[in-house]
Amino acid sequence: MNFNKLWIDELVPTGLSVDKIADTITMAGLEVDSVNPVCGEFTNVVVGEVLTCADHPDSDHLHVTTVNVGDEVLDIVCGAPNCRAGLKVACAKVGAVLPGNFKIKPAKLRGVPSNGMLCSLKELELSEESNGIIEFPADAPVGMDIHEYLNLSDNSVEVDLTANRADCLSIRGIARELGVLTSKDVNYPVISEVPASISDTFSVDVQDKDACPRYLCRVIRNVDITKPSPLWMQEKLRRCGIRSIDAIVDITNYILLELGQPMHAFDLNRLNDQIIVRQAVAGEKLVLLSGEEAELKEGTLVIADRNGPVALAGIFGGAATGVTSETRDVLLESAFFAPSAIKNRAREYGLATDASHRYERGVDYTITRDAMERATAFILEICGGEAGPVNEAVAPEKFPVRNDINVAFSYINDVIGIEIAKDTVLDILTRLGMKPVLAADGTSVTVTSPSWRYDIAIPVDICEEVARIYGYDNIPNRDPVAPLRMIKQCEAEVTTYDIKSVLADTGYHEVVTYSFVDPASLKTLKPETEAIILPSPISADMSAMRTTIWAGLINTVLYNVNRQVQRMKLFECGLTFIKDEKAENGILQEDHIAGAVYGTIADDSWNITNREVDFFDVKGDVERLLEVTGRADEFVFERDDITALHPGVSAVIKLNGEIVGYVGLIHPVVQKKLGLKRPVYLFDLKLSALKTRRIPDYAEISKYPSIKRDFAIVVDASVSADSIISVVKECGDLVRSVNIFDVFSGNGVPEGKKSIAFSAILQSTEKTLEDADISSFSDSVIRNLADKLGAVLRD
Repeated sequence: MNFNKLWIDELVPTGLSVDKIADTITMAGLEVDSVNPVCGEFTNVVVGEVLTCADHPDSDHLHVTTVNVGDEVLDIVCGAPNCRAGLKVACAKVGAVLPGNFKIKPAKLRGVPSNGMLCSLKELELSEESNGIIEFPADAPVGMDIHEYLNLSDNSVEVDLTANRADCLSIRGIARELGVLTSKDVNYPVISEVPASISDTFSVDVQDKDACPRYLCRVIRNVDITKPSPLWMQEKLRRCGIRSIDAIVDITNYILLELGQPMHAFDLNRLNDQIIVRQAVAGEKLVLLSGEEAELKEGTLVIADRNGPVALAGIFGGAATGVTSETRDVLLESAFFAPSAIKNRAREYGLATDASHRYERGVDYTITRDAMERATAFILEICGGEAGPVNEAVAPEKFPVRNDINVAFSYINDVIGIEIAKDTVLDILTRLGMKPVLAADGTSVTVTSPSWRYDIAIPVDICEEVARIYGYDNIPNRDPVAPLRMIKQCEAEVTTYDIKSVLADTGYHEVVTYSFVDPASLKTLKPETEAIILPSPISADMSAMRTTIWAGLINTVLYNVNRQVQRMKLFECGLTFIKDEKAENGILQEDHIAGAVYGTIADDSWNITNREVDFFDVKGDVERLLEVTGRADEFVFERDDITALHPGVSAVIKLNGEIVGYVGLIHPVVQKKLGLKRPVYLFDLKLSALKTRRIPDYAEISKYPSIKRDFAIVVDASVSADSIISVVKECGDLVRSVNIFDVFSGNGVPEGKKSIAFSAILQSTEKTLEDADISSFSDSVIRNLADKLGAVLRD
């Protein structure tokens, strides 16, 4: 939002400098991006009158002119196409210095003397573009300095407003805010009703009252659109960053800036019978004022007549009914469109307009008639014509709800951190237009959100407003008074930090990716789960809520591989989102921790033989992660079919018979679809499965020696190592640990079989083990392995 200081001074004569104004509103939350003069630096430029204008004898585009500058008449050669006798212009006299330190000197142009220069807006840095020299009104005083005539001792201020402060998207709003901050009254312009001089009206049918609770229109006949808007209006628009177009457009833009109310003017004679405010029918088309053709979508609010859509409501007008130089009768529109009806619609059509910017944030629904009356008065004053009565279609019950908010003074003081006097709080709320009502017991106040504020809804909003206006600079810096108490940490609880630390200590780097991902990647990784598609995504490749964290991790791997990173271990902790009718809002949100491992086991080095990461490396990392629970033995790895993983190099992880995770090599088909040149190992665990730690029971440390016995057996290739370990541990209380140290298949081992060698550590807490004890244990191991797994002791 841009505004110029002199316009604000008209409404709130604070006497403050522009820098002080900028600082005041910035500290109140309206951040000022820049303060700039409204013109470049120049001197000795005055109002001149072109007395004569003849063609140059030696040029087809230059003109030879005589220009009266008050104290003398100058001969000046000018090349502007709009130069003509009788024109009032900006004349730089000899000795003048223009922006860029360009000095005006006597010269000859193709043999004709020239003692000055007729200036354009661009040459004086009054505008970034211009089509010729400046044309002043006929009553401009000859010889007056341009600075004085245009009152150029002014500054343009650019404010970067947050989305919640739509109330300040107008001069009225900025002035209102400044008035509150400085305790000054605001001199709002007096807006009177324009009496109708003709009885002509135009029928309105609002079919979607939720989207358009108020629609006003007015017929104005016999306007002369060729008349220019007054210089003061053009200058105010220019200083706020809006270029002058023609009188009608300038007037509607002026109302937009002054009051914050977007307006539109139709050529009345191009409308058919009636204005209809309705939803678009899919497939309808509309040629916009910009010349582009928009194919309308369902859910788009349009202004239509009997022939079809004539404008995108609150966004852009249509070319077929737009005002042109031939227009004589206009239909003036002033409406309130609900923010929900306009939000994101402009972006869907690749448009960004001042109107949509305001409507989607919220426009004051009480000013539509004021805007209509003020615009009508300007049109009649500048363009002439005859105005009919205002036709209004209104549904008050559809207006935004302005709830009463009750807040205790103690709550305000607690949130802000200091005690502010009740009278001060009431004064601030009154100045903000919230109409405070003090409770009978004096402990609280009830306020009503003003019609121009859409961001005041709950008690903490009131606290923010009081703090803003009271002044953050007036709130003293004080150290917080808070006792240091030890946080009770349940020994059986595993924190997310504990879990992340295990992976970090194992060499993993944590990443944070978007929860919005490409639905195509989700379909590849987890086709059995339907993704939640966003109705208004940031982009097509961020249009689905992730059902697995692997999607973001793989994208991160690809991003780094494309930047020549050849080894990485990544993990992410975050939510997944799955449709579930039983869950809150129909979406099951679960915390997961997932990882991706790519490349070699270590960085290349002269003293080691490097190799690619394999399944057991990643499985080992997962087992270390499970150990944080103190019950890693309760988790079981089982081979299973997992869509995204290689069927022979993957496993599901179960806890109490329920699948809580996955680990394995990415499936070759999935790898190719996702554009990975080398394989990636992945794991994924539900965070809830890791959140509980088993408190270990006391176990006596035996004073007797342990004994190690090695076994080598032949089993079916499908038998898992875990099942062997489980059978051995069931063979008595003497078993302290079991470790598999060799797996072999090939020569000497029957086809479909494998040889597994393992060691068992035996120890008693009561005595030194004897040969009979060891022999009994060995016999039990061989017998149980044979009975349960069909194992045969290897020769």
